[in-house]
Amino acid sequence: MKSQKPLFHRRSIRLKNYDYTQAGAYYITLCSHHFQHLFGTINQGEMQLSSLGQIVQNEWLKTAIMRPTIRLGAFIIMPNHLHGILEIIENDNKGTAFEKETKEFISLPDRGRLRTEQYGESISGSIPTIIRSLKATVTKQINILRGTPGVLVWQRNYWEWVIRNEAEYQKFSAYIQNNPAKWELDRFRFENP
Repeated sequence: MKSQKPLFHRRSIRLKNYDYTQAGAYYITLCSHHFQHLFGTINQGEMQLSSLGQIVQNEWLKTAIMRPTIRLGAFIIMPNHLHGILEIIENDNKGTAFEKETKEFISLPDRGRLRTEQYGESISGSIPTIIRSLKATVTKQINILRGTPGVLVWQRNYWEWVIRNEAEYQKFSAYIQNNPAKWELDRFRFENP
């Protein structure tokens, strides 16, 4: 008789009943599968992107080009992860985004529109859908380049923080900009498996 492993139910890291389509700034971290050093190397405190890192950077930049309600803040691609700030800006209901003089920060909990994703459901313009699309596109391109169809590039899920004020925005921006210089101390730094 085979012994069965107990089912493991992963706890969601998203805020419960939170609308990830609402205007605001979000700090995002994506990690490579098993923290593999795929995206480049750190050389004297400077990130040197590999061809795989270039794919990640190109697709990250396309995120704002393809979606008029997305603006990119600071970002950095590290050897085995990406840190970035995504901003959702208001839409003028004519299909184009308009710029505001000041950033819109979210006061939690904000239960205004409550457009939450259910498992397997995509909501256009939501942070989870944008990240899912980015990861899928990068994975496909990297696997085509390497000739490794079906190989995982990213860890499951991602980490995000809803930025609540200008001080947090500046803190995360500074962390992102200084990340390569502090690579030796980085909590995501693992020796390349």
